[in-house]
Amino acid sequence: MTPTTNATVNAALTAAGLGWHVFPLAPGSKRPVFRAWETHATTAPDRIRRYWTAHPRHGIGIACGPSGLLVIDIDRSKSNADSRPPEWQRPGITDGLDVLAAVCEQAGEPLPPTTYTVATPSGGRHLYFAQPAGTELRNTQGEYGGLGWLIDTRGHGGYVAAPGTTVSGRSYAVVDDGPVVDLPAWLVDKLTALAASAAAEPVGPTRLRTGHLSRYVDRAVRAEVAHVRAVQHEGGRNHALFMAAQNLGQLVAGGALDEATAREALLAAAADHLAAGAYTSREAHRTIASGLAAGARRPRRIEKTVAA
Repeated sequence: MTPTTNATVNAALTAAGLGWHVFPLAPGSKRPVFRAWETHATTAPDRIRRYWTAHPRHGIGIACGPSGLLVIDIDRSKSNADSRPPEWQRPGITDGLDVLAAVCEQAGEPLPPTTYTVATPSGGRHLYFAQPAGTELRNTQGEYGGLGWLIDTRGHGGYVAAPGTTVSGRSYAVVDDGPVVDLPAWLVDKLTALAASAAAEPVGPTRLRTGHLSRYVDRAVRAEVAHVRAVQHEGGRNHALFMAAQNLGQLVAGGALDEATAREALLAAAADHLAAGAYTSREAHRTIASGLAAGARRPRRIEKTVAA
């Protein structure tokens, strides 16, 4: 085997040796090779050696659910173009670590204990925690039903790239190889409560208060949401989200739909793909913003006689 092959195989075996179920990612990306990536996740050394020896350039994903993990993904604000949500527009809040500290302070709790930690290519951190037995904490995205701006979590139904994986020429690297500690009980309670709150909310967009236009626009929004959710093939999901945002952006620019409702609907449409790791929360927001801006250049005005 070549040194590259040895390094890839060893990285996958190291993760599996910690009891983490691994599966392949496409070279240079975070996209799973297999659509049903969780069913391909394994800890079997023979399977791991065989696969990554044959495909040394493929990255390594860790399926958090089967591995019993809850990974807190701390991101950084990459540029001044990133707009902070209103509740985080305060002194001392510049990145996900600041937000996590604020969340802990608000809860009257200390920062989570030191645990196994991985540096991400974007300059963020993955904090690995063990889920308590009998729990099934799933994924959250930033301030949209999650812990806060620039903080995602990955649990059941989600995955993270393992150390040794390279994306866009930069690698995931271990910065603290200490043991994975239990997720603090207060965070278990908080994430459980967030999940219950999200489950109680309607999945689709809310009914618009736009007089005779309401039924027409509501149908248009629901159609775009359904289309985004239906796309399953790799590479098509982000494009579908952009096109849906562009179409709704035309309605926003034409005055038939308010932008906040459009964004809410598009994020609801992207939720399943975000949970599966098809793209990150940041990427989804960027795609939505780009699509809405593109649609704004071609306003679509709906006549009441047609929409009634």
